[in-house]
Amino acid sequence: MRAKDIMTTPVHVVWQNAPIESAAELMTGKAVTALPVVDAQGALVGIVSEGDLLWHRVPGDPSAHLRRDVDMAPQRRPGTVAEVMAKDPYTATPDLDVADIAEVMLRHDIRSLPVVEGREVIGIISRRDILRAMVRSDDVLAQDVQHRLDEYADGAHVWTATVHEGVATVTGQFLNDTQRAVVTVLARTVPGVSAVTVEETTAS
Repeated sequence: MRAKDIMTTPVHVVWQNAPIESAAELMTGKAVTALPVVDAQGALVGIVSEGDLLWHRVPGDPSAHLRRDVDMAPQRRPGTVAEVMAKDPYTATPDLDVADIAEVMLRHDIRSLPVVEGREVIGIISRRDILRAMVRSDDVLAQDVQHRLDEYADGAHVWTATVHEGVATVTGQFLNDTQRAVVTVLARTVPGVSAVTVEETTAS
């Protein structure tokens, strides 16, 4: 399973010089938790999250002025996305394996990962996207694999698909190695399928 199989597209992006209020409005209006940040040419330059937008905007300790050790010098509040975004974010390419994406997310505590071609953002993947794709029952996976195989066979039930613990088994007859390879790829691209075995039956 690849990034392009589960990424959200089209993706909502925000300009680096946009006011923080605009980014917050877009984020809440589209019900997303992070936005890729682009420059004037549309190239990815960062990513901004809900936490980033709250930086310096949550009211401080109201009793802070009572403590002498507190520096009371006023601080300028950030106004643009570029001032609070995370620069040079980790990214994924469309063909990157989802397992590799999940590893990067967990290792670096990342919740959203832009998918890029060059520096152009073509999608975004969140932990929720991976969870939704990976945590599916074997019965659901088998139905999905079977549907793809039947479509490839123009609606005929040529092969039978079963799934056990995420591993798909396709049973049937194949005209040649090319058809066998295509069937294997079709089954492998179903989100949640971890591996595919093919068992060829003999003609009765």
